[in-house]
Amino acid sequence: MRVRRPGHLATAGVAALAAAAAVAGCSSNSTKASSATSAPPPASSAPSSNTSATPAPSDTANSGKTLQIAYLSFAVANSYDAPMLAAAQAAASAGNAKLTVFDANNDPNAQFSQLQNAIGTGKYDGIIVQPIFGTGLTDLVKQAIDKGIKVVNIDQVLGADLTTVQPQVQGLSANIAFVPTDMGTKLGQLAVQACASANLNPCKAGYLYDIKASSLDVAINKAFGAATASSPVKVVAEGEDFFTPAGGLKAVQNMLTAHPDINVIVGSDQGIEGAVQALDAAKKTGKVLLVGYGGSAAGLNGVKAGSWFGTVMQDPASEGQIGVESLVKAIRGNTVTGGLDPLSQLPDQGIVTKANVDKFTAEWPG
Repeated sequence: MRVRRPGHLATAGVAALAAAAAVAGCSSNSTKASSATSAPPPASSAPSSNTSATPAPSDTANSGKTLQIAYLSFAVANSYDAPMLAAAQAAASAGNAKLTVFDANNDPNAQFSQLQNAIGTGKYDGIIVQPIFGTGLTDLVKQAIDKGIKVVNIDQVLGADLTTVQPQVQGLSANIAFVPTDMGTKLGQLAVQACASANLNPCKAGYLYDIKASSLDVAINKAFGAATASSPVKVVAEGEDFFTPAGGLKAVQNMLTAHPDINVIVGSDQGIEGAVQALDAAKKTGKVLLVGYGGSAAGLNGVKAGSWFGTVMQDPASEGQIGVESLVKAIRGNTVTGGLDPLSQLPDQGIVTKANVDKFTAEWPG
C-alpha cells in the first residue's frame, strides 16, 4: 500500500517523508536501483482470479510495431510493487510492447525528473504512471498527453480527490486504482464487526497510521472515523508503522504499555504483522483482535488461522496487468478505458474474514 495525499502536504519535506510509504500495503524494503531499467522485478505474481479483466484481443494487441512504454515505478524492490510490475511486464509481452522501467526508489523528486525525461526523449508511445505524489505529477502528465503520448495511471490517485477512481486529468486513457476513502470505510466496517464478534462495548482500539502526514493516511483515517462514529469502537491509542512490521512492533508495544486493556488493533497488514509480534511478547496472543488492510499473503494466512480477525483486499498485480492492457489498447486503437477499481469486482466488497477467506487469493506477500 502506498501513501498519497488529498491535496498537498504542508511542506516539501513532509512530501518526501510520505514517499517512503509508497503503497496501500507497501513495505519499506526497497533498495536503490538504476533510474531506468528493463530488468525483471525481484518477485513475480500473476493476477488472481479476483479480477474479471480480460487481455486485449490478440489481433489488436500484437499487431503492428513493438510499442515502447515507460513504466514509472515508485520502488521496484518493494514487495507490493514487485507483483504489480511483474504482471505489467507479462501484459506488455502479450501486447507486443517493451517496458522501460524507471525506478524512483520512493523519491518523489526523482520520479518527477524521470517523467520529465521520459516525455522529453520522444521515444515512448505510452507511459504508465504509478505516483508517489500524485498532485505533483499532474502538470507533466498533461504535457505528455498534449504531445500525443498516451498515459495510464495505476494504483494511486493522480490528483487531489481521494474519493473517486474517475480520471482527474483530461485526456488520461485509463485510471486503474483503488479509492482510499473506500478503503477506510471498509476498514472501519471490519473493526465494527470484530468488536461485535466479542460483544465489546466500548471497544478500545489502537489505530496504526502508516505515515500520518500523508494524504492517503488522512483519507483512510477520516473514512474509518466516519464508519465507526456511531459504533462501540473508540480509538484510545495511535501510532505509526511506516509500512513495516518493525514499525508496527514498536508502535504496538507503546500502545500496550499505555493501554494494557486495548481490545482491537487496526492498521495495514505490515503494521499488523508487527502487532502479532508485540502481542506474543506481551503474552496477549488471542486476547486482542487484529484488523488489517492489504490482503497480503501474510494477512490472508492470519485470517485463515484465526489469529487475525480480518483484512481488506488490495490487488496490485491486477492493477499492473489491467493498466498495461489498457495502455496498449489506447495506443493501438485510441480506446479510453476511464476509471476502474479492480477491488470493486471482488466478492463481499473485498472485506475478508474467516468465513469467506477461501474466496480470495493474495497478490503480494506482505
